[in-house]
Amino acid sequence: MDPTAVPNGDISWWWRDLGGAPTPRASLTGDLETDVAIVGGGYTGLWTAYYLKTLQPDLRVTVLEQRFAGFGASGRNGGWLTNSVTGGRARYGRERGAAQQRALNESVDEVIAVAAREGIDADIVKGGEFEVARTPSQLTRLRAHAASEQTQPHTDLQLLDAADAASRIGVSGTLGGTWHPHCARIHPARLARGLAETVERLGVRIHEQTRVSRIEPGRAITDHGTVRATHVIRATEGFTPDLAGEHRTWLPMNSSMIVTDPLPASFWDAVGWSGRETLGDYAHVYMYAQRTADDRIAFGGRGVPYRFGSRVDSDGRTQERTIASLTRLLREFFPDAAGVPIAHAWAGVLGVPRDWAATVGHDRATGLGWAGGYVGTGVTATNLAGRTLADLVLGRDTDLVRLPWVGHRAKRWEVEPLRWTAVNAIYTAYHWADRIEASGSSDRTAWPASVVDVVAGRH
Repeated sequence: MDPTAVPNGDISWWWRDLGGAPTPRASLTGDLETDVAIVGGGYTGLWTAYYLKTLQPDLRVTVLEQRFAGFGASGRNGGWLTNSVTGGRARYGRERGAAQQRALNESVDEVIAVAAREGIDADIVKGGEFEVARTPSQLTRLRAHAASEQTQPHTDLQLLDAADAASRIGVSGTLGGTWHPHCARIHPARLARGLAETVERLGVRIHEQTRVSRIEPGRAITDHGTVRATHVIRATEGFTPDLAGEHRTWLPMNSSMIVTDPLPASFWDAVGWSGRETLGDYAHVYMYAQRTADDRIAFGGRGVPYRFGSRVDSDGRTQERTIASLTRLLREFFPDAAGVPIAHAWAGVLGVPRDWAATVGHDRATGLGWAGGYVGTGVTATNLAGRTLADLVLGRDTDLVRLPWVGHRAKRWEVEPLRWTAVNAIYTAYHWADRIEASGSSDRTAWPASVVDVVAGRH
C-alpha cells in the first residue's frame, strides 16, 4: 500500500460519505443580542442548545461556529457512543464515581432515544464495547481492569477467555477479551448533521463561518461582530487553545483514522462481528474500530500526538507514516483484509486537560459556562454535558448539577517547549512499551509505560 495514494483529509470520510462538507450556514453579520451564546458547533454546543430549547422554548439561543457544525471531533471521531468516565471513577470515590458512571450509561440510551424521536438516522447499533488483549502483558492489564470494574456498580463488564473472545470477533492473536453493553456504534457526521438540523427546527440560530476570538462575561467577540448574552458557553474542545487566554487550558491531542473499502460477505462470515460491537485493545497506544453500516472497517489510533504550540489542523490531513502504521496494525488484526484497499485517511483533534479528567461548569456570577476535556470519550459525555449545562444555565436543581465533574478545574498545561517535549516523550515511551511487550513473553507492563503513566497523571 502506498500511503501517498490514499485520499487524505477533506475533514473526514464520514463527511465524504455524506457528499462532502456541507454548505455553510450564514455567518454573523453584525452585533447581536441573545440569551445564551454557545461558542462551538460540535456535539457539546448542539446538545446544550437542544436541551435549553426543549426545557425553555422561548429562550433565545445562538450557536457560533468558525467553520460548520460538526467540523471538529464531532464529525471525525471513531463513532463510539460509550460510557467511559474520562479520567476514571477512582478520583471521585465509590459513591460519587458510581453516580457519574450511571449518568453516562443513561446518556448512551438518551442519545439513542433522541435520535429516534427527532428522526436522526445516525446508523446507530447498540452492540456493546469489545476489547481484546493480544500480548501476555495486555492480558494481565485486561484481567486487572476486569477485576476492578466488576467490583464497581453500573459497569456490567464481562471477562471473556480467548475462545469466547475470538467467537465474538475473530481478531488474530486474541488471548482474551472484555465486553460491556453500554456502547453503540454510530456514524458521527450523521449525528452532527441531524442535531444541527434539529436545533434549527427548535428555533436555535446557528451562525457558521464565524470565528470567536475572545469570550468575556456577557459577550463573545467574533470577526463579524460582538454577541452579547446573559450566558456565554465555551464548547470548543480541542480548539480551545485558539481562544484568547485559553492557550494552556486544554492540550489539543491528535488522533487519526483510516477506513477500508467495503469488505465482502466471505470476510464477515469468517471474522464474525455480527453484533456491530465497537472494537478496542489493551495496548498503551490503543486502537479503536467499528464495522460501518456499509461493511467497511473504520480503524483509528494515535499518529503524531501533538503539534508544537498547540497548533490544530484545518482539513483533517494525517501523516503518511500514520496511514502506513494504522494499515499494518489493521492487517495484523485481520489478515484476511490484507488485500482490501484503504479508502480514506484523516485526523481530528481532541481536548486533553492536564489531569485527563473531563469537566462541565457554569459561573452564575459571570454567566460563563464550559464543558469538555473529554480526551476522546466525548460522543456520550457531550450529551451529559449538554443536559447538565442546560440545568445549570436555567438554575434547575437536579441530580445532574451535583455530579462530581461539575465545577472541576485542572491546572494549566506547561509553557512551550516543555509541553511539546513532555507530550512527545510520553507517547514515544508508550510506543516503546508496546514494542517491548509485543516482542517478549513477559506478562508484566513494560517499564517505560509504568514510568510515564505516573508522569502523565493517568494513575
